[in-house]
Amino acid sequence: MPEVVIKYKKPETLRIIKSLAKYLDFVVADNKGKKNVKENVTIIPGNKDINIDELSQIFTANNAEASQLRKEAWQRK
Repeated sequence: MPEVVIKYKKPETLRIIKSLAKYLDFVVADNKGKKNVKENVTIIPGNKDINIDELSQIFTANNAEASQLRKEAWQRK
C-alpha cells in the first residue's frame, strides 16, 4: 500500500485530513514515538552524543584517509 507523509503546523489541518479520510477511503496513522519502517528496514534514530574519537581510532589503525575513502565511495563498480 502506498504511503504519504503530510507535515502540518496547525491542529485544524489534522482535523480536516481525518474528516477527508472518511470520504476518500484512506487511513491516518500516527507514528509518534514509534520506529520508522520503510521497505522492511527499521530506521532507528541515532544517538546525538556519539563519541567520534572511537571512530577515528578505527580509521587510523587501518591507514585510511578521508580523501581516498571519498574517491572510492563515488566510483561506480
